[in-house]
Amino acid sequence: MTLSDPKTLSRLSKNGIPKKEFEDSLGMESELTLELLKAQGMNIALHNDVYLFESTVTSVDDTLFCIVDVESNGSKPSRDQIIEIGAVKLQNGRILDTYESLVYCNSISDQIQEITGIKVEQTLKAPVMGKVMREFRLFLGDAVFVGHDAKFDYNFVSGMMERVGLQKLLNRSLCTIDLAERTIESERYGLKYLNEQLELYKDATHHRALSDAMTTTKLLKRTLTLIPHTIHNTEELIAFSKEAKRLKRPKVKKEEKKIKVEE
Repeated sequence: MTLSDPKTLSRLSKNGIPKKEFEDSLGMESELTLELLKAQGMNIALHNDVYLFESTVTSVDDTLFCIVDVESNGSKPSRDQIIEIGAVKLQNGRILDTYESLVYCNSISDQIQEITGIKVEQTLKAPVMGKVMREFRLFLGDAVFVGHDAKFDYNFVSGMMERVGLQKLLNRSLCTIDLAERTIESERYGLKYLNEQLELYKDATHHRALSDAMTTTKLLKRTLTLIPHTIHNTEELIAFSKEAKRLKRPKVKKEEKKIKVEE
């Protein structure tokens, strides 16, 4: 049994793994290994002699979410880097804290500078990657990692962690695109489009990390009011976001399509 095995993760997210079986799988240094896993954000708890994710016994309201957005100078964590990161901590519908930082970088394409408004002159004065990632690792803790296209942000943050000598992320994650597709009827699900249609965050500055994280936070709060009443804990929420049927996108009339093309 390995912790990266989908079957193991599935057991931890549902009925759990008996204490002896789980500790035996970790080997002689099981206590140390557990502490290291928790330091990487894997929030494993022992309940009634069964190990499982804390998110299986924590209500959605009581769960600590960390909504994250990154801006990068490219699309591949193996080659490119984060140039800005922003995050919001949310619990019981309340914003508890925020984190924001540019990251030292000496190479940003003209296109990305135009999209984000982040100039090389700014990132040359920013903290180095190691400092930002260590600060953010402490800020994130074992919260559920939330992003709009969470896989992109999660992989970039995890990749940058490893680049500076930290361990990869093991936090549970939730994607607000997936969640929105199952709770909100919309023609499109890009963050800017949803923000405009739903009037989520009037002060949004698209493609700036903290602003996008704040917009995503408001989207998360909206979607959580629309989930089925049968969802009680966060693992059920994560499963719903991946497995529930997507809502049908509203049909656009030919006249509306024509107007949009002309615009």
